[in-house]
Amino acid sequence: MNYEALLDEANQEGLIVKEKPLKYNNGRIKGKRIAIRQDIETNTEKTCVLAEELGHHHTSVGNILDMNDVRNRKQERQARLWGYNKLIGLTGIITAFRAGCQSRHEIAELLDVTEEYLQECIDCYRDKYGVYTEVDNYVIYFIPNLAVMEKI
Repeated sequence: MNYEALLDEANQEGLIVKEKPLKYNNGRIKGKRIAIRQDIETNTEKTCVLAEELGHHHTSVGNILDMNDVRNRKQERQARLWGYNKLIGLTGIITAFRAGCQSRHEIAELLDVTEEYLQECIDCYRDKYGVYTEVDNYVIYFIPNLAVMEKI
């Protein structure tokens, strides 16, 4: 999913997305308004930021800026997980395997996300699923490295 598609989705949900000169964050959401830092260089990076902000729209309640509060950290994790599932998901990892991707760079390029965002997603999934998880006829390993195997 690309930046334009996410902008359309946000618009359909009644959200207003504007690019602004943010100093401390790449994105912020307040009510029905999302701000994306205007000097982010690529649409791929903007896509990753917008996905997380949409995740906050769908999963967060109230002001969660204070990361010293464990409840806020949990909401932050949920918003990020929502974004990871939206842009990558376990099926995206399988799609990359089936497309013959051999590196994180190739996977990120195929899924139109940054390599950093892909790595954060893999780390999150490793924390959530542990060593591996099964999806349909595939096994996705997260430890020691990302690997996908098709069951026979």
